[in-house]
Amino acid sequence: MSLAVQRDVAPGAAGAAGLPIRLAGVSKSFGETEVLRRFDLHIPAGQFVAVVGRSGGGKSTLLRLVSGLDQPSGGRVMIGERAVTSLDPAVRLLFQEARLVPWQRVVENVGIARGENWRERALQALRDVGLDGRGDEWPSVLSGGQRQRVALARALVSRPNILLLDEPFGALDALTRIEMHRLLDGIWRERGFTTVLITHDVAEAVALADRVIVLREGRVALDLPVDLEHPRAELADPRAAELQKQILAAV
Repeated sequence: MSLAVQRDVAPGAAGAAGLPIRLAGVSKSFGETEVLRRFDLHIPAGQFVAVVGRSGGGKSTLLRLVSGLDQPSGGRVMIGERAVTSLDPAVRLLFQEARLVPWQRVVENVGIARGENWRERALQALRDVGLDGRGDEWPSVLSGGQRQRVALARALVSRPNILLLDEPFGALDALTRIEMHRLLDGIWRERGFTTVLITHDVAEAVALADRVIVLREGRVALDLPVDLEHPRAELADPRAAELQKQILAAV
């Protein structure tokens, strides 16, 4: 099955915006516990990969290694042509908690890095995530889904090449989660950044990703292409249900 997926981006957009990720012979241990074992993975520029697995299987460790928050015990992690040795400005992370600064207004949270024309860029990022006109509000008045939109705007305001997502929608209600899926899918298809999503939700993985990797005991148990057109309606396609079955059988 081909990894090619229908995408509404201009030719070359994915390669221009995204960067490839490569892990070669990567191991990671915490004390005597080996979490990843001689792990190899290549993610092409612009691809959307979901990583699924049970707790303790190495998902979050993988994300921390790619982000530069942790260093491998062995092997190499590469972004493009450079080794990951620390936090990389081309990479942004989105966590389950929005982690907004309560004493700063919404626009200030999005533009927290400041820099040239930061307010204009932050307001545009808020428009991109459907929060036009909410920049001068305080985070405390926003719903959980709105706060997560602000966090997404903050992650995307600098136009990163790679977006790492650590179960960012797990705490949201079902309808809000579907809205966030559609929002993220549209922005990814427009901009073409490389995306890695950590999730326990198999339906979410199939709804968003064009490739699903199942991690089990620090190794790849399944590497499955999701050859379905975007945008996808959750659970509406029988092919999606079959893919979910394959993933669940490997978890």
